[in-house]
Amino acid sequence: MTPTTGSTSTSSSGSASPATTAAAGPRSAGSELVSSQGRTSIADSVVQKIAGIAAREVSGVYDLGGGASRAFGAIKGRIPVGSAGPSVSQGVAVEVGEKQAAIDLDVVVEYGVAIADLAQSIRRNVIGSVERMTGLEVTEVNVSVDDIHIAGSEDEGSEEPARVQ
Repeated sequence: MTPTTGSTSTSSSGSASPATTAAAGPRSAGSELVSSQGRTSIADSVVQKIAGIAAREVSGVYDLGGGASRAFGAIKGRIPVGSAGPSVSQGVAVEVGEKQAAIDLDVVVEYGVAIADLAQSIRRNVIGSVERMTGLEVTEVNVSVDDIHIAGSEDEGSEEPARVQ
C-alpha cells in the first residue's frame, strides 16, 4: 500500500519500526474502506479512543498522558457535569489517512515492569485492535514513557493520619 500519512512509516532512526513490520502481513482491510460502492472515513477521535482503550488493557500500564494532561484529567473527573470519568483518549495522538494510521502514546508504567517488553505488548495490542476494528493499516505506534508509578506512593499520601487530634 502507498502511505497516505507522509513519512510515518519509519522511526526517527530511519529504519522500519516494529509496528510497521507487524502490520505488513497480508491483509485486504484497507481496500474495504474505499470501494466502487462508496468510501468509509474514520474520524481521528475514533482511532484515539480505540488506541487508548487497547493501551490501557496491557498489564503494566498505569495510566496514559503526561503530567499536565493527567492533572487536568483528574480535575475534570471531579466535575460531575457531563463527565463520565477520565477520557479514554487522554495521552493518545493520532494521524489518520484514507487507509493508514499512525499513533503516538504517552504512557505511565508500573514500577518493576520491563519497559521495552511493555512497549512491544502495547504496540501489538494497539495495532491489533485498531486494524481489526477500523480496517486501517497502522504504520507505527510510538510509545513515550513519561513517568513511572510506584504502588502506594499517591494513595497513602492523601490519607495520612492527622498529627494532632
